[in-house]
Amino acid sequence: MAALAAFLHGLAVAAAAVSVAVSVALGLPELQPGTDPAMGWIGGGLVLLAGGALDLHRRLARRQRDTLHRLDRLQKSVDALAERLERRIAPVAETGDAGPSAAAHEAVLQEVRLLHALVARLGDSRPSAGREPPPASRLARPAPRDGVPASQAPPMDEAAVLEAVREALAADRIDIHLQPIVSLPQRKHRFFEVFSRVRAADGALILPDRYLEIAERAGLMATIDNLLLVRCIQLIRETERRQHAIGFFCNMSAATLSDAAFMRQFLDLMQRNQTLVPKLAFELSQQDLRAGGAVTMGILSQLARIGFRFSMDRVTDLDIDVDTLLRHEIRCVKLDCGLLLDPVLAPRIEELRRRLDGTGIDLIAERIETEAQLDAILSRGIDFGQGYLFGEPRPARKPP
Repeated sequence: MAALAAFLHGLAVAAAAVSVAVSVALGLPELQPGTDPAMGWIGGGLVLLAGGALDLHRRLARRQRDTLHRLDRLQKSVDALAERLERRIAPVAETGDAGPSAAAHEAVLQEVRLLHALVARLGDSRPSAGREPPPASRLARPAPRDGVPASQAPPMDEAAVLEAVREALAADRIDIHLQPIVSLPQRKHRFFEVFSRVRAADGALILPDRYLEIAERAGLMATIDNLLLVRCIQLIRETERRQHAIGFFCNMSAATLSDAAFMRQFLDLMQRNQTLVPKLAFELSQQDLRAGGAVTMGILSQLARIGFRFSMDRVTDLDIDVDTLLRHEIRCVKLDCGLLLDPVLAPRIEELRRRLDGTGIDLIAERIETEAQLDAILSRGIDFGQGYLFGEPRPARKPP
C-alpha cells in the first residue's frame, strides 16, 4: 500500500508539473502581447525541468530516510540480541561454570559483537548532504573474485548501485553463495569457496562484476568482506554441528587485513574456537600479497600462529617464490584455466608444478567450464579444480 501511495503521489506531482508548464507555455504570450510563442514554450520547459528536479530531490531524500530508518532498526536488533545473550551468559560467569554450553554462548556473543561493530561502522558511513563521492581509482581492479560472467541484470548507474549496496548492508541483504572445489580426477567435493552477493530490495542479485569497484571506491569493501567472514564462521560452525568434513575458502582483501580493530576481535574469537580454524583458508590476491606492508604481513603472521592457512589467487605473474609461499603458510595457488592452457606458458607452468612438488602446496585450476578444458587440465597433473563445470555458486542455507 505504501508503494502504491508513493506511486500515486509521484503521478500527481508529475501531472501538476506538466499542467503548470503547459499553462506557462500557453499563457505567457497572452500576458505579454507581442511575446514570441516559442518563448512561452521555453518558459514551460524550464518550469517542467524545475519540477522534475524538485521531484528527484524529494525521492532521493525519502530513499535516504528509508535507508537510515532500516539501519537504525538493524542497530537496535543487534543491540537487543547482544543484551539478551549477555543476560544468559552472566549467571554462568558468576557461578564459574565453563562447560560447553557456556563456551558456545560466549562464541555466539563474540560473533554478535563483531556484527555490532560492523553495523556501527555503517552508521559512520551514512550518506550525508554535501559529501563528495570518492575519486575513481586509477588502478584497474582484477577480474571479479568468483569469475562470474558479466551480469545480465538491467543496467544501473553507479549511484544506483552504491545506493543498493548501502541499503543491502543496512537491511542485512548480503547473501552467502558457495562454489565447490573438487579433487581431480574424482570430482569429489573437498572445499567450498565463499562469495558475497548483494540482494536488491526487489530480490534481484547484483553480481560482483558490477558492485566490487564501486563499493571499494566508497570504502565499503572492508565492511562487506568482514560481514562475509563472520557469516563464514557461522557456516563452519553449522557444518561442524552436522559433522560434515568440508573446508571453506574465504576471500580476504587488503582492506580487511588493514582493519586492525576488526582483526583484533576476529583473532580473539578464533583463538577461543580452535576447532574451526583448520576448516577455513583465507584467499588473497597475488597483488595484495606482494604489496602487503608491515601491518598486513603482521596480521597474516598472527593468523598463521593460531593455525590458519592461506591461498593465493588472481595470479598474473608466474615468477613465484616458493620459499615465500611456505614462509607465509600459503598452501594453495589458484591458476586461471586460460593461464594453464596457454601453450606459450606451458613450459613455465610445468616448471612451477615441479617446484611445488613435495612442498605441500597444491595447485587449483579455476574457471573450468568445459569437459575439453578439464581433459587438458588433467594432462598437466593438476590435483584440484573449480568452475562452472563442477557447479556454479549457489546460496548457502542460513544457520538456524
